[in-house]
Amino acid sequence: MTTDQDEFSLPSSPSPNLLSDHKQAWRPSFWRASHLAQIDFANLPCPRVFGQDDVHHLNPALTLWDIWPVQLDNGDLVELDSGSLWVMLSAPRLPDPDERHNMARMRLLLKSEAGWQDCGNLLPDGFSPGSREWSGSTRLNPATGEVTLWFTAAGRRGEAKPDFEQRLFHAVGTLDVTGALPCVTQWRNLTPTVANPSQYYADLSITQGVPGQIKGFRDPYWFRDPLDGAGYVMFTASRASHLPASPYDGVIGLAKATDVDGHQMFELLPPILDAFGLASEMERPHMFVRDGLYYVFWSTQSHIFDARFAKGPTGLFGMVGPSLFGPFEPLNGSGLVLANPPEEPRQAYAWQVLPSLEVVSFLDFWGLKGGDIHQDSALKQAQFAGSIAPSSHLRLDGANTRIID
Repeated sequence: MTTDQDEFSLPSSPSPNLLSDHKQAWRPSFWRASHLAQIDFANLPCPRVFGQDDVHHLNPALTLWDIWPVQLDNGDLVELDSGSLWVMLSAPRLPDPDERHNMARMRLLLKSEAGWQDCGNLLPDGFSPGSREWSGSTRLNPATGEVTLWFTAAGRRGEAKPDFEQRLFHAVGTLDVTGALPCVTQWRNLTPTVANPSQYYADLSITQGVPGQIKGFRDPYWFRDPLDGAGYVMFTASRASHLPASPYDGVIGLAKATDVDGHQMFELLPPILDAFGLASEMERPHMFVRDGLYYVFWSTQSHIFDARFAKGPTGLFGMVGPSLFGPFEPLNGSGLVLANPPEEPRQAYAWQVLPSLEVVSFLDFWGLKGGDIHQDSALKQAQFAGSIAPSSHLRLDGANTRIID
């Protein structure tokens, strides 16, 4: 199964480097079964097995997942006198952990020498146009105190039953550090980040699927390209329906800001990475530049791969290339950067690699000891942590990576 000939017409005003590099046509880089086949399952790059001592609930009433930092425009973490700021998805702790996605709200956290503190909901009630708030990214302008949030609005506010429609939005707030804990106030300028034309991506305005089998248009991540100075968002998406079809149609999409701050609508661009025929989701994509190379990372779960052609662990994957537009090659030959340990294959998920090469994630189903959460609801409830996982650190050497702790 090959799709190397899939090309897209360029948008009306593409970046100059895009024109010169791609000769008036856009061809994404592909992640293939032949790449995944290079994984050595006897020597997976894994952190240690996590245990009870690693489970720390900031708020016992809440489940937390999908963590990301508040960053500066260059990707560095925001460091206040009181510590660094982070965002996680949150929901009430429920008997079935899977139901959390139907109640998700973004939560602001503070990390200091004293540990983690819960600062409350990031957005005020009724601000999001969706029925749930799903993942995104957050940037602070320290000169103005403005916080820009790109996020996923899932469903529609006020809908009777949760819908899997996904739309990208961004908004601006003001950081307030005058109280006991920081908060973001005066939220304003709620704007659709992009439209979703079927020329490039799957149409998510239709009713669809169940969790694990839904199309994607979510997880926007802000990135300032040092090459052209422009701002972009990359996001989880699915292939357009007019292209060759497969249930395994995950891509990483791209859009370009039309203003310096990224506060207006973005120009939608074709995908930069394509997992057609291999995987249906490339979640929580993010990027940074190091030593002149562009590193893009994402998370994929083991059941998302097409088992007829490929086998892969739940893990953090990545590629590297000379520009935002590629061409990209898989890190370590396969793309695998970090996997859950085979003895606990579901212990963490939704990894993000920071510019410091620290890797953060959330603690998912730990201590299963071979148990099947699909057959044992009590085990599923008891062993879902919904908390911050211990972090790891990477070493990068061109297209090679390794875990150093």
